[in-house]
Amino acid sequence: MAVMVNKLKIYLPFAANELKRQLAYKGAFYLFIVISLFSSFISYFLWMAIYGSSGEGSLGGLTQNEMVVYIFMVYITSSIVNISISKEVGMDIVKGQVVMNLIKPIDYRMSLIFKALGNMVYRFFIPGIIIWIGLEIYKATVLGIGVTSIDCILVYILSAFMSFLIYVLFDFCFGMIGFFTTYIFGLEMIKDAVLLFLTGQLIPLSFFPDVVQKVFSYLPFSSMTYTPVMIYLGKYQGMELLKVLLIQLAWVVLLYLFGSLIWKKVTKRLIVLGG
Repeated sequence: MAVMVNKLKIYLPFAANELKRQLAYKGAFYLFIVISLFSSFISYFLWMAIYGSSGEGSLGGLTQNEMVVYIFMVYITSSIVNISISKEVGMDIVKGQVVMNLIKPIDYRMSLIFKALGNMVYRFFIPGIIIWIGLEIYKATVLGIGVTSIDCILVYILSAFMSFLIYVLFDFCFGMIGFFTTYIFGLEMIKDAVLLFLTGQLIPLSFFPDVVQKVFSYLPFSSMTYTPVMIYLGKYQGMELLKVLLIQLAWVVLLYLFGSLIWKKVTKRLIVLGG
């Protein structure tokens, strides 16, 4: 317990400084919000047209009203979960700052995770929780769906936090590619485009064939956005809910161990080149 407290004392300033940095550059972040919300409304009108022309009450296991909630919960969840650290790793490699990080008495990966944590906290309060409250009001007054229960919200928050860890740990592993390619900007664009598809942000994974759904359910990508949103919609209950949470926890552990293995190999390679 004392060791954990000491580690928090070391790395919490990274989160606090990142939070201050986000507050200092509010204009750029608000522009990001407007652009993201604009794309969410495009998705909303597109899906409403699909439901309207299909003549079906439910598609992919989601009613039209549930799809409305899904679209905007995907926006809220992805905005607070999908925080890239591979960009910072790439910049450290290009600027040659990795060596400086190696000689500091800190864990490089932990410092990046806590920076991302500060960013996540900022995004949760601005605009996450504001849009979330607005969505709950819209659900109750327009869609006629009851307000989400406290238990469901708490499980969603737990799942979303594990989604954040999965994304950040995966992104750290992805950033290690920069040690071999030097520049990963192009790969970043490809990664973001692929993840939009694999995480269920563009199309709910329930729209895919059953075999594909089963494969996706055991990959880390569905745990990044799709799982917490479906938990929020009440699509997982009982043992199935426990199963998806355990899958998320397993990926947190596996990606942490895999990242540690890659980092050890990378640092050994740096020492050899530097010697």
